Amino acid sequence: MSALPLRVLSVIAPMTQLNTPYPSTAYLTGFLRSRGVAAFQEDLALALVLRLLSCAGLQHVAARVDALPAARHTASVQGFVAQRGRYLATIEPVIAFLQGRDSTLAHRIVSRQFLPEGPRFDSLDAYVDDEGGDPLGWAFGALGLTDRAKHLATLYLNDLADVLRDAVDPRFEFVRYAEALAASQPTFDPLAEALAAPANLVDDTLNDLTLDAIARHLPTLVLISVPFPGSVYAAFRIAQSIKAHHPHIVVTLGGGFVNTELRDLAEPRVFDYFDFVTLDAGERPLLALMEHLRGKRGLARLVRTFVRDADSGQVRYINMVEPDVAFDEVGTPTWDGLRLDQYLSLLDMLNPMHRLWSDGRWNKLTIAHGCYWKKCSFCDVSLDYIGRYEAASATVLADRIDTIVRETGQTGFHFVDEAAPPKSLKALATELIARNTGISWWGNIRFEKTFSPELCELLADSGCIAVSGGLEVASDRLLKLMKKGVSVDQVARVTKAFTDAGILVHAYLMYGFPTQTVQDTVDALEYVRQLFLNGCIQSGFFHRFTCTVHSPVGQNPEEYGVTLKQLPPVTFAKNDIGFFDPTGVDHAALGIGLKKAIYNFMHGIGLEEDVNSWFDFKVPRTTVAHNRIEKALRMTTGVNRHA
Repeated sequence: MSALPLRVLSVIAPMTQLNTPYPSTAYLTGFLRSRGVAAFQEDLALALVLRLLSCAGLQHVAARVDALPAARHTASVQGFVAQRGRYLATIEPVIAFLQGRDSTLAHRIVSRQFLPEGPRFDSLDAYVDDEGGDPLGWAFGALGLTDRAKHLATLYLNDLADVLRDAVDPRFEFVRYAEALAASQPTFDPLAEALAAPANLVDDTLNDLTLDAIARHLPTLVLISVPFPGSVYAAFRIAQSIKAHHPHIVVTLGGGFVNTELRDLAEPRVFDYFDFVTLDAGERPLLALMEHLRGKRGLARLVRTFVRDADSGQVRYINMVEPDVAFDEVGTPTWDGLRLDQYLSLLDMLNPMHRLWSDGRWNKLTIAHGCYWKKCSFCDVSLDYIGRYEAASATVLADRIDTIVRETGQTGFHFVDEAAPPKSLKALATELIARNTGISWWGNIRFEKTFSPELCELLADSGCIAVSGGLEVASDRLLKLMKKGVSVDQVARVTKAFTDAGILVHAYLMYGFPTQTVQDTVDALEYVRQLFLNGCIQSGFFHRFTCTVHSPVGQNPEEYGVTLKQLPPVTFAKNDIGFFDPTGVDHAALGIGLKKAIYNFMHGIGLEEDVNSWFDFKVPRTTVAHNRIEKALRMTTGVNRHA
């Protein structure tokens, strides 16, 4: 290996997202090129979907459908069989439309006569008015032709994803692909069994795409990034293909899933697929690994790296402690090599804020490494990606933005921080305005009082179009328990300041936190209703609280009034951990009502209704004053903001 020049290929494994590249390979490729390394990147997640959702790909799917017994024909499969010819005729025009290459097709799509419609289109019935009128007219109006077509085309693709799941691979999804094989799986057995099974159409397609990428780039080192459990199975399939056909290529695994769930890795079989597994920020481990491959550094001097010992066959963790590469020295991400014109702008949700996650090609950039707050008791604050906070100067960040815009020709940015620091955002906004940098950007923040109306106006002037942040439990008692550092009233004032500045606001919400009672949950929903009603937030989502072994709750459960369940012996993934809560609340049943309510609130429905009506069983009346949020806003401004 030391005699060969290093050529590094970074791979995005299926599935991540289809509208924009997951940024890990862009970060690593930019860093490596800044150090003079020949580096390349491939998004095999996008490539897999485009290969399957093509005329030729659907013909292969149709062959699999023909081989299915009739008893296995679900509603999705039946719809595909009945309209096979129309699917084959429309798939490539629809893909071109969603890629922005044929905008005029929108006229035919919105006619509802062009696309074959399967079960996913049943969701449109929810929007039919009392007179049976246009189901999407209220959302898009007379001028929303392209958006209306984009939503219909997204339903069409979701129907096809269901066919792939029902007829080809029961684990297939556009986002959470086969995640049950990896998420908090204590042993490697389920994944090993799946990898040993005969390959299906999805596996064969991914194998072909992997070998094509290897032939184009001729790498000596392949880095496979797995940010989520839903990309682990495909990552192992990619590595399996490489090892079967090019055993001399060194294959390394890293990414968010590894950093979170494989910290206690002890499973030797992982190294049948990967030569090395690295933890946390990849720059320093990668530099050490490349020196090792060049023969300049011994195995014992690797950094945060798992290997399989050649003599014992057991997993060995090596960590020669060295300082991480400074955040302002990691270089500028590059998207060179990724086909940016092939990503799909999808419209899953009609809500204008919620759509940002799936619609549009966003340049992803980090303002700071880690979280400046790093106190929230539900968060993995003990891990590097949260606990090690480091920022770059506004000048460095603005220079990176300028470079990325010149490279991609696109001015939309998604700042993917855990929580972008207000001080850094203010400095960056000032720098962007001074440079007349005409970008649009959005990102994640904490709803803290530093975000004054004046600062929100400044951020809007610099191009901020939306922010997301954690309100979490919408209960002052529980916010204090989880060390969130905010109050409900403060969140109301901050979110209203953003909204008044013309910035959309999404609230992350949580239920099932330790000691959360039914009354807490009902009151939280009432707070959320009032936030929507008063124009403080435009979007939100309720997540079920999950206790992790790296969080303060998981490490000090007695402080939160719960007892942890015993984990089985772990040799593979460890993250989620069950717990006993003395309240005994059926949070799963409450979650149904919460999600139903938030979905309707995001579409402007039910904001004047009693929150008790969203639950299918009797719950306590809310104890929150009907005008609590309105009163909190008046206390700050001296005026009636709701009037």
